[in-house]
Amino acid sequence: MGILLKNISTLLTLQGASAKNGRHIKEEDLGIMNQASVVMDKDKIVWVGPHKKLPKEWAKKKGMRELDMKGKTVLPGFVECHTHLIFAGDRAAEFEMRNQGVSYQEIAAKGGGILSTMKKTRSSSLKDLVATGQKRVDHFLSQGVTTLEVKSGYALNLKDEIKVLQAVQELKGPRTVSTFLGAHALPPEYKSYEEYLAFLAEKVLPVVAKKKLARRVDVFIEKGFFPVEASERYLRRAQELGFEVLIHADQMSLSGGSEVAVRIGALSGDHLLQVEEKEIRNLAKSEVTGVLLPTADLYTKTKYPPARAMIDAGVRVALATDFNPGTSPTQDLNLVGLLARLEMKMSLPEVIAAYTVGAAHALNLHKEIGSIEVGKSADIMGIDQEWSCLFYSVGEAAEKVVFSRGKKVFDSLS
Repeated sequence: MGILLKNISTLLTLQGASAKNGRHIKEEDLGIMNQASVVMDKDKIVWVGPHKKLPKEWAKKKGMRELDMKGKTVLPGFVECHTHLIFAGDRAAEFEMRNQGVSYQEIAAKGGGILSTMKKTRSSSLKDLVATGQKRVDHFLSQGVTTLEVKSGYALNLKDEIKVLQAVQELKGPRTVSTFLGAHALPPEYKSYEEYLAFLAEKVLPVVAKKKLARRVDVFIEKGFFPVEASERYLRRAQELGFEVLIHADQMSLSGGSEVAVRIGALSGDHLLQVEEKEIRNLAKSEVTGVLLPTADLYTKTKYPPARAMIDAGVRVALATDFNPGTSPTQDLNLVGLLARLEMKMSLPEVIAAYTVGAAHALNLHKEIGSIEVGKSADIMGIDQEWSCLFYSVGEAAEKVVFSRGKKVFDSLS
């Protein structure tokens, strides 16, 4: 059954941003259209344009259901491209420690950080992980997220990493994209990062591939964590097995992660706080998307990535929450966008494009999602505010209706 969205006061198609592959975004790239309509048939967008030009065959098609948007604003569903959503427990005590001056590395050396979440996640059942994960998914959905990336990485062994990835498969609502992040931290069973990476490459990646539990592989390249050369070998092995790859890169130090991303053709380099002119220039020449995570920078009280320099140089950027229990325990997209505007000097059109077109590129789904165009997935939301009010007021959520692949999955407007 088709759905006609009519009486749209303002439509943001993002077609211009899509055509420019998410680079050098200006307001005109938002594809702003007034008094518009959108036709969705099954899971695809089949017509977009001014309502007065709506073809009669769509208006009168048998079975077509009309939905009056009552003058609301309509735009593509948001794409949340970097989360660690499946985990057990919390790390509120460590937040207090960091706030009192204890470094992330010191906490990790004492068995805290990722390893403390590892213990709780390993001991949790699949059922419990799905239940808590679904509540978090529903919160993202209420903010207009129609595509959601979810990483593993809080189990760090074969059995429980598989359990986490299985939990992702059971989440309902938005499209989910699974990423295997076994190379998140060194579990206590291993003495070196190189030994653990060899185990992941030889024993775990083939199982993940065979079971089709993820199509992406991530690694945390950082001084004191996974080293550059061994990580690159690991990622190349993942590519041989058919995985797409990405990297937690240059977050705490200029450790070479973004250079590896460019060299091996990674989908994205995520964090990128420490990149300088050379790295920015190389990223701009590549197809690597820079995924910027300002709420993580807020919580860890570090500097923000040089977004302005990156964007001006031609780097395609995306924004995401980095939702996790330790260094970014928030799911608030408004806060992410507000920090991008205040602290990273991004314009509002740049923020909107980063959370749609840019994030779609980071997931290699830009041909399917990120903009409202004929032939793309019907991932659309309507909001009861002007687009100029997006990413402006933290704690004030607009009422929304959200469609994922043509199906209404959230509605607070009715």
